[in-house]
Amino acid sequence: MAAWIARGAWVLVAIVGGAAIDGALADRSDAVRWVAGVGCWMLWGIVMAALALPAVRSLTIARVGAPLSLVVAVVAAVAGAPALDLALLAVPAVVACAAIFTADFGRVFVQASSYGDEERLPLRFPVAAGSAAVVMWVIWAPALLLGPILIAAKNPIGGGILTLLAAAGIVLLVPKWHRLSRRWLVLVPAGLVVHDPVVLADTLMVRTNQLAGMRLAPADTEAADLTGPASGFAIEVQASETVTTVFAFTPQEPNGRAIHMTGFLISPSRPGEALRTAAARGIPVS
Repeated sequence: MAAWIARGAWVLVAIVGGAAIDGALADRSDAVRWVAGVGCWMLWGIVMAALALPAVRSLTIARVGAPLSLVVAVVAAVAGAPALDLALLAVPAVVACAAIFTADFGRVFVQASSYGDEERLPLRFPVAAGSAAVVMWVIWAPALLLGPILIAAKNPIGGGILTLLAAAGIVLLVPKWHRLSRRWLVLVPAGLVVHDPVVLADTLMVRTNQLAGMRLAPADTEAADLTGPASGFAIEVQASETVTTVFAFTPQEPNGRAIHMTGFLISPSRPGEALRTAAARGIPVS
């Protein structure tokens, strides 16, 4: 449902939201209007293609690209677009973004890239990594939108600097943001997999005969925390024997840090669904 809400709202962004952009650019030069118009249509088309073709990469594109419409609305407001036109742009843009960042939307797009008999369940963002991603996006997004417009407005120095910063962000930041889309709990016939390139150096596999059970983690659990940490409810996976994993490489620990454990915590975006799916696959759930 969230995916269809996002698609419908994003269509409305183009149908009824364009007037705000036209109003904001009415007194600008032909070059500025042309660059802004082409840029906005490119943004709309790229996100629309991502929404139409569910996949993990599409999830990243949608979550990085769709909120740019909110920046466009802010710029249009500063440039003097009429209030009604701004509302017609901002309201569907907010609805689309809200739907795109739901757990339901993430589940559909992650599962669309699955292989064979597996269930991919997205994990919630670690607080630190998610916060850093938001801060860097807030810095990057205005540079991406304003750089070309400043160049078209005959401000090549300011526009060139912002455009270079935006290009550097695409090269350096987008792969990091994509890693946040590639964090899953995967239930397969052979057992359970934690695929988390943000927290772990390598995929963690727990075979069916090693799984003692899963449950909502109690407050006093002593299981190893593999959530990031993330906020909200965590699931505790209990193993019948010791399993080993390695935390992701950091400047302080360039070789990672191996831990041996008989229980660990993960943070599916929908803990209840994760437990129900595990139970349906024969994993003991308490």
